[in-house]
Amino acid sequence: MKALLCVRHGAPEALEIGDLPDPVPGPGEVLVDVKAVGLNFFDLLIISNRYQVKPDLPFSPGAEFSGVIAAVGEGVRDFAEGDRVCGTTGFGAARERVVAPVGVIARMPKKLDFERAAGLIVTYSTSLHALADRAKLKKGETLAVLGAAGGVGLAAVEIGKIMGARVIACASSPEKLEFARKHGADAGIDYSKEDLKERLRELTDGRGADVVYDPVGGPLAEQAVRSTAWEGRYLVVGFAAGEIPKLALNHVLLRGCAVMGVAWGAMVRRDPARGQAIIQQLIEWAGEGRLSAHVDKVYPLEQAADALNAIARREVKGKVILRP
Repeated sequence: MKALLCVRHGAPEALEIGDLPDPVPGPGEVLVDVKAVGLNFFDLLIISNRYQVKPDLPFSPGAEFSGVIAAVGEGVRDFAEGDRVCGTTGFGAARERVVAPVGVIARMPKKLDFERAAGLIVTYSTSLHALADRAKLKKGETLAVLGAAGGVGLAAVEIGKIMGARVIACASSPEKLEFARKHGADAGIDYSKEDLKERLRELTDGRGADVVYDPVGGPLAEQAVRSTAWEGRYLVVGFAAGEIPKLALNHVLLRGCAVMGVAWGAMVRRDPARGQAIIQQLIEWAGEGRLSAHVDKVYPLEQAADALNAIARREVKGKVILRP
C-alpha cells in the first residue's frame, strides 16, 4: 500500500511517499480502506519532533481518517466488512490502509461524506471536551474564540452556539470573521487591527468573556486573560502562533479566573468511555446537520507538503484533507 512517511524529522517537504505491506487487524481491531485523512496543526509539530508524542521513525502523520472497513479482527462483533467509519489513531493515518482498535472508530451517518467525516473527530472532540468538560459552558454565557476560522476555532464556534452561548469570533482578517459569522458567531474582532482586550470588554459591557477559547497563544494570550470576566475560564488549547506564552498570574488573581489546559488525547487515554461518548454526540450532531465540518481544500497524498504549509501559514478555514 502507498503511505506518506516521515523518515527524518523536519519540514513538510521532507515527507516521502513509500510502499508498505498491507497491515492485518489483530483481536479487537479493524482494517480500514482509507478514503480521506484530516490534517491538524500538531501534524507540523510531530513531523519536526516538537510534539509531546514522538513516534519512532518512519511513521505516517495524520491523526484522523474516514473509510470503509475491509476486514475485522478476532472478537469484533459491532462492526463488519463494508461499514463506513471514521476514527482517530493519534498519528499514522496518512496511508491507503490503516488498522484501528474498535474503541476509536464510529459509524458515519449516511448524510456525511468521507471528506467531512475525516475532519470531524479531533477538532470537534477537542472543542466539545474543552467547552463541556473543562469550562462547563452554560447557556447564555459569552464565549470568545481566538483563531475562530481555523479547525478547532470553527468547531468551538459551532459547538458554543449549540450549547446556547453568545459567541464572539476573534480572527486575523475580515474574511475570516465573515466566515465565522456564517457559521454562527454573533460578533467579531479583527485582532490584527483591533485591541483584543478593549474590544472584548466593549462587546460585553465591560464584564469580559465568561469563557475564552485560545488555540493561538503567543502575544494574544495575556490580552485574552485580561479580558475574562470575574470567575471566567481561560482555555489553553494550543499555540498556533508558535510561541508558548508566559502568563502574569496577577491577572488571574485579580479576576478570580481559572486557567484550564485542554488535552483531548490525554483525556481519552484516561477515560475512553468519555471519549467515545463525545464522539457519538458529534456523530449525532453531524448527522442532523448541526455541525458543518467545513473542508477548505482536498489534496492528493502526494501534495501533503502543500496542505501542511497552508496550515502553517494559517490560510486554512476549517480543515484540509488528504485523499490517498
